Amino acid sequence: MPSLKSLRLRINSVKSTQKITKAMKMVAASRLRRAQEAAEAGRPFAERMERMLFNLAAKQTGSDSAPQLLVGTGKDQVHLLVVATAERGLCGAFNSSIVRLARRHIEELVRAGKTVKILCVGRKGRDQLRRDYGSLIIDTIELAGVKKLGFVDAERIGERILSLFAHGEADVVTLFYSRFKSVISQIPTAQQLIPIALPAAEAQADAGGAIPEYEPDEEAILADILPRNVSVQVYRALLENAASEQGARMSAMDNATRNAGEMIKKLTISYNRQRQAIITKELIEIISGAEAV
Repeated sequence: MPSLKSLRLRINSVKSTQKITKAMKMVAASRLRRAQEAAEAGRPFAERMERMLFNLAAKQTGSDSAPQLLVGTGKDQVHLLVVATAERGLCGAFNSSIVRLARRHIEELVRAGKTVKILCVGRKGRDQLRRDYGSLIIDTIELAGVKKLGFVDAERIGERILSLFAHGEADVVTLFYSRFKSVISQIPTAQQLIPIALPAAEAQADAGGAIPEYEPDEEAILADILPRNVSVQVYRALLENAASEQGARMSAMDNATRNAGEMIKKLTISYNRQRQAIITKELIEIISGAEAV
């Protein structure tokens, strides 16, 4: 059995760990509110831009002059996967759930004979994917030095995506991130950026309404909106990821704090039992010695 000293050291060690996890939970809780507000505020604009692009695309369908960002290159061979994860760990299954979804997508594409390229946004996604798909990773964009996410950060990623597409290094671009639902629920999501793919239900709803007229013409608007839409969707993904990361970290640290408390209780019981056993043994020895005299 462990000695009393080792039990005391272990109890003190777990107590110190509990203080850290409790502090991290409180920090995550304070950051979560701001991150959640930012994610919820960014959704309407991104969703409305998608609907507007569908209305604009309705008149461009089948046109030879339709932009490639809208209809694609006409091929489906080279797939660029943009995997957005966190820069830090200790946030439960947040990073691994996004990577797991990306892995399934990669496996399906490889089985179909497609060429896969991976652009990692965040260090944790790169660390997990490079074990099996290191040769497919073409670049990593780290945001560790960014204290507050801004649209300029998403523009940097969007420009990298557009550059790869413009140079013919990708036919289809898919973005992977985690959509924030609640503190205990984050939904791994795969969103196709290029060419634009809108849900059928949303398309039917828009098609059934009035057809708007645009000034200037649709081609001029699409030429300006389509590149911006890539950055807008990336920005929404980054905001959703930030909220999901803090929610997952808050939940994970809360579980760790409770587990540390239970471990302290068990160790304290073991310590008391061991101490009582030592006291009882000493009493028996004293009584046995007195009787022998």
